[in-house]
Amino acid sequence: MGLIEPIIEFAINVIENFGYVGIFVLMLLESTATPVPSEAVMPFAGFLVHSGKFNMYIVSLVGALGSLAGALISYHIGKFLGREFIIKYGIYVLISERHLIATEKFFDKYGSKTIFLSRFIPVVRHLISFPAGIAKMNLLKFSAYTFVGSFGWCFILTYIGYVLAEHWIIIREYTEILDFFIIPAIIIFVVWFWMKFKNKKINRKINSKNKIINSKKI
Repeated sequence: MGLIEPIIEFAINVIENFGYVGIFVLMLLESTATPVPSEAVMPFAGFLVHSGKFNMYIVSLVGALGSLAGALISYHIGKFLGREFIIKYGIYVLISERHLIATEKFFDKYGSKTIFLSRFIPVVRHLISFPAGIAKMNLLKFSAYTFVGSFGWCFILTYIGYVLAEHWIIIREYTEILDFFIIPAIIIFVVWFWMKFKNKKINRKINSKNKIINSKKI
């Protein structure tokens, strides 16, 4: 906890002094690969929701917008400056080449939908925007997936902080367990949604073909 404690103290001070703006800035930093973990930001905001100082949905929205802003910065760095620049200078914000390579493989293997899933996965969520930018992924699609995934993650952490109240800090000790349960749940939901969408598409094609056949018979 040696390195984490001052970061948590920093996050608490920023939120206490700047409110929603502080949450936005901290989540922006978190999404640009700087060492500001969302688990040190959103649960404390959830505690302040419990205390009546913040609103649950506004906190989640502001956190998601901050994540989107930071992700867009990383995306454009990847797009315009390239992989070599990130590897050369990423070390100054604790981006290791090993983690970047792992994230690139993750992005290449699972495609653009990983932008949504990555918001729930440690390390990957901090770095996924770089390979998306390098690959010149469609910006509108990137922004939509990023915002929806970030909102879900921010809401989960905020709600947990709300439930834990003054004990919100213990979430740092159980982050890996949290990720272990959330990631499979999100993957199951995405697969279910995709299958449902695919079946609707197939049914539409069948119906349209039947209409054409019936019209020809008439």
